[in-house]
Amino acid sequence: MKDYFVDLHIHIGRTSKGKPVKITASRDLTFSNIIEEASQRKGMDMIGIIDMHSPEVLEEVDQLLSTGALAQLPEGGLKYKSTVIIMGSELELRFEKVGGTAHFLVFFPYLEEMKAFSAWLGQRVKNITLSTQRVYTTMEELQDRVSLGNGLLIPAHVFTPFKSIFGNCGGSLAEFMDPSRVAAIELGLSADSEMADRLSELYTKTFLTNSDAHSLAKIAREYQKIRMHQCDFEELRKALWREEGRQVTANYGLHPKLGKYHLTRCSTCEELVRDASSGRCPFCGHVKLIKGVFNRLEEIADSKAAIHPTHRPPYIHQVPLEFIPGIGARKIQELLLRLGTEMKVLHEADEESLTAIVGEKIAKLILQNRDGVIDVLEGGGGKYGKIVLS
Repeated sequence: MKDYFVDLHIHIGRTSKGKPVKITASRDLTFSNIIEEASQRKGMDMIGIIDMHSPEVLEEVDQLLSTGALAQLPEGGLKYKSTVIIMGSELELRFEKVGGTAHFLVFFPYLEEMKAFSAWLGQRVKNITLSTQRVYTTMEELQDRVSLGNGLLIPAHVFTPFKSIFGNCGGSLAEFMDPSRVAAIELGLSADSEMADRLSELYTKTFLTNSDAHSLAKIAREYQKIRMHQCDFEELRKALWREEGRQVTANYGLHPKLGKYHLTRCSTCEELVRDASSGRCPFCGHVKLIKGVFNRLEEIADSKAAIHPTHRPPYIHQVPLEFIPGIGARKIQELLLRLGTEMKVLHEADEESLTAIVGEKIAKLILQNRDGVIDVLEGGGGKYGKIVLS
């Protein structure tokens, strides 16, 4: 078996005809641009594109299959050059009993099953062409429908203050769904394994670290290494359930402090608030607080410290090249021209090769990033943290 680089949460901004899909995403984030970027620049072995339900996107896939640019794999997934595409959709469900909404990722192995799901979804959303639509259904019906299509359902960015199970719905998966049918959960940019393993309910779940990319540059800002026999949907399914030796072997993600929802922030004076137990900002007294992931976990965790199950892989704090101070678009382009893909720069290039391209100071930062030892200032309330230069 082999370890593969995988990012399972990439949005589509526009169709090939220019129609909007994810309105807040970049206009050049089309299906064709995504697969080329992921394969040739990022060096990803497998990606999940989660707006594949949109009819014009499905038309583009059909066209690429007919020309031979894409191939459908026998065990599920589409192949483009050296990269496998897993077809998915991001959905929003509202839980009336708590008045909260949460996002979920669903994935299907074959194009026909994705098309059938799109037709089913079209009867339950207001606009089937757009991303992350409110689905007028129950969680039980959704889980049944995903199982019918031999798919996977994964709760998305589970701790963020908006649109997530733990962030604004409740303190347990079991309150809202059948957790025995859930192989994995997505941590989101403001949490890591050390934080999530304070919830005993999650000990049996595989943790995923995905980019939630809204632009080409953000692809693989978080990702994981997954051990599989080969790259296809069935191998991914086995890995998420940790079957037959398949499993996630490493999570690569932003340090939670870099996440824009790590700490609570007062929306009035914009100060970060570490202790929000009073419900008021300790600096200005206002109650308009954007609750951070760290603070939310303090409320719902059933363990004071993380208890890692034996299957939990290492979580490596790492930031994309574009986050590293001193690396602009020109230097990134030169690194890629000389060394290949971003994965090769981040994981394989030696200090001598890096220094020859970007100089000693930036080369050391890249290596510190590889080792997860870059210092950061905390973010929160919608503002990212910052890397601290020593």
